[in-house]
Amino acid sequence: MTEDQGMIDEIRSELFRMQDLKYRDFQSKLTPTVDPARFIGVRTPELRKLAKQLGKREDVGVFLNALPHTFFDENQLHAFILSEMRDYPECMEAVDAFLPYVDNWASCDQMSPRIFRKHKPELLAAIRRWIASDQTYTVRFGIKMLMDHFLDEDFNIDFLSMAADVHSGEYYVRMMLAWFFATALAKQYAPTLPFIEEHRLDPWTHNKTIRKAIESDRISSEQKAYLRGLRKA
Repeated sequence: MTEDQGMIDEIRSELFRMQDLKYRDFQSKLTPTVDPARFIGVRTPELRKLAKQLGKREDVGVFLNALPHTFFDENQLHAFILSEMRDYPECMEAVDAFLPYVDNWASCDQMSPRIFRKHKPELLAAIRRWIASDQTYTVRFGIKMLMDHFLDEDFNIDFLSMAADVHSGEYYVRMMLAWFFATALAKQYAPTLPFIEEHRLDPWTHNKTIRKAIESDRISSEQKAYLRGLRKA
């Protein structure tokens, strides 16, 4: 056995030690794009704790380079390790290396590197590249980063157009677009509303956006009433 394989086996052994079979079965139902046999069943707090420990190891790159991973939980762990990275160029390189192997919404959405907050211009350039991809979860990740980092103090109406110009038949891309525009309505209602009034989104995403917005407690009753009237039949 090589030293590198020894580390992989060590991590996998630790994941199985933390296995929760009931949670495994529950989680597999929430992530239908992944073969149920690939779930170990490790709860998120345990994965985050392990990710912080591994992130401090000099040999963590052995695990990060061992792609594709066999288990869903390994992908989750990978996403959490990247989220803790403090060096922006290193983190961006690792994210780009991992994205082609992301095969589910959970691993995509739980990857949220904190260091991105300090590098908005560089991040925006990466987002433009990601949303132009032909890979479902790369596009979804790009939209999520746009939502997480550019709907507050760094907001620009051009970012709404960036998202509206994403056209995809993929369920997990359209669902993220709906989440993005519902969040935009909550945070930037006035500039976002015309994108709904002018039907800039496909009918499914349009209606899903309105549904999510109506469910939000950050949108007023008056705004919800108006949005209801904009739903497509």
